[in-house]
Parts: sequence; C-alpha cells; structure tokens
Amino acid sequence: MKSNKEAFRDYLQYEKKYSPHTVNAYLNDITFFEEFNRSHFEQEGVEKVNYSQIRSWIVYLVDQQISNVSVNRKMASLKAFYKFLLKIKQIDVNPMLKHKALKTPKIVQIPFSEKEINDLMAGVDSPFGFEEVRDKLIVELFYTTGMRRAELIGLLVKNVDLSSNLIKVLGKRNKERIIPLLPVVAGQIDLYLKERTGLEEIVDSDYFFISKKGLKLSESFVYRLINCYFSRVSEKVKKSPHVLRHTFATHLLNNGADLNSVKELLGHSSLASTQVYTHNSLAELKKVYSDAHPRNK
Repeated sequence: MKSNKEAFRDYLQYEKKYSPHTVNAYLNDITFFEEFNRSHFEQEGVEKVNYSQIRSWIVYLVDQQISNVSVNRKMASLKAFYKFLLKIKQIDVNPMLKHKALKTPKIVQIPFSEKEINDLMAGVDSPFGFEEVRDKLIVELFYTTGMRRAELIGLLVKNVDLSSNLIKVLGKRNKERIIPLLPVVAGQIDLYLKERTGLEEIVDSDYFFISKKGLKLSESFVYRLINCYFSRVSEKVKKSPHVLRHTFATHLLNNGADLNSVKELLGHSSLASTQVYTHNSLAELKKVYSDAHPRNK
C-alpha cells in the first residue's frame, strides 16, 4: 500500500500534471518538515501535527536566515499536502487552514529597453555557421514569442510550422499553446534548419534546438547564452531568459497590445499573472501623459 506521500506524488504528477522539478520540490519540503518534526517533537509522520508545530518550523527557518519567499514556498507545499490529505479523508482538519503567508518585498523585474534589443541584434547580424545561427535564433525566439526557457528547450521539430508561421509549445502543466512567428524569425528558422541538417550526427532528433554534437540543450547553457549576449549591450544585474520573457510582454503592452492577448501569448492561466508586467507600461503611459498634456508645459 502506498504511503500518503507517495499518493501525493502521484496526485501532483498525474492529476495536477506538475513538472518533475515541481513535484520534487513539494516532496522535499514535506521531507524537511518530517525531519524537523521528528527531531523537535519526536513524532513520526506529519499527518497529526497542529499549527503550533508548523509555526515552530517557520520560526526555525527564519532563524536559519531562509528568505520569506522560500519559507512561503515551503508552506505552500505543506498546504497542498494537507489539502490532499483532507480530500482523501486521511485527516479531519487542515492544520494550515488559518495560515497567512509571510510578507515579502515586491520584486520589480527591469526589462531590456528597445534600444538594448536593437543594439544586440545589430551586433550579431549575418551569423555564420550552425552555432552562431542557432544562438541568434534563440535570442530572437525568446524576444518575439515570450516563451519560457523550459518551453524553448523542449520545443519539438514537428511543432514548428513554417507553412503557417506558427509554433506549438508545451507550457506548465502540459498545457499546449500556439504562438505566431514573425516573418523575419521564420526566415531565421529556415536558415537554422538548413545548418542543422548539415550536422554529422543528431542524437536527440526530435528536439528543435540541439548542440553541435546533436544533443538536447541544457537549461544552464541557455541561461549562460542569454547572459553572455546581453552583457554586450546592457549593464542590468539580471540578464536571463525570464527577463527576455518579461521584455516581450512589456514591449507589447507599451506598443498598444491588450492585456488579454498578452496573457494568451504568455500562456498564463489567469490575468493576475499577466498584470505584473503592466508596471512598465504604466510608467511609459505616465511619461507620454506628462510630455503631452498642456497643463504640464
């Protein structure tokens, strides 16, 4: 018979369709709490804890200088676990019912400016050879589609349709979405595919982006690539694929795209997730308003 934790793992994986990384993070958080509970309260398992024990763990984590963001993530794992136990009637009361998340500072992601994007693209014009063509295309796809790093790495050859200028990506919780391609990017894809065909051996042939040895790209490689490219044109501290995704959304909103359309392109399940990108659009709007209104002359 499966343990409650094993049943919870299956629930996250098969019903909620969470990624393996997310499932492991949830289970690790629960394991850490089990170890804390065992050492501090000499209690096996966490099914029969009360909120004061959970509160003790929060205090312990804060004393260990764990950030409020990380503590909140661990509490979210516990909350999901107890909600699941309640659902399968393994507990009668959810000890997390009245828990309130710790306060966290709002982190404002600073997108790249349009000038930084243009300067970068101008500096890598006419790429030569497989790797240069691939690397420029990676930057272009991040900026022109807003896809996530995992989505780009997992992009399949069969899901790139140049006849319709569309790509299909697999997002969080295995949700598929269709993203249109700009003609200029479709041309770069065509060039990349020709270079890709010339490789001696392709091991991971299903994947669109591969290394020179024909292997699927790693997350760390893609992160380093974006960081390296944007270090040429930007002094921003954070230079990552996620900042490019943020830039995609911000530039669309700044140029008149409506929030719902951007939500669909990003693959967000709720509008609230997309609204975090509007602060830069509001800043742009305030500038236009300030420059244009006669009372400010």
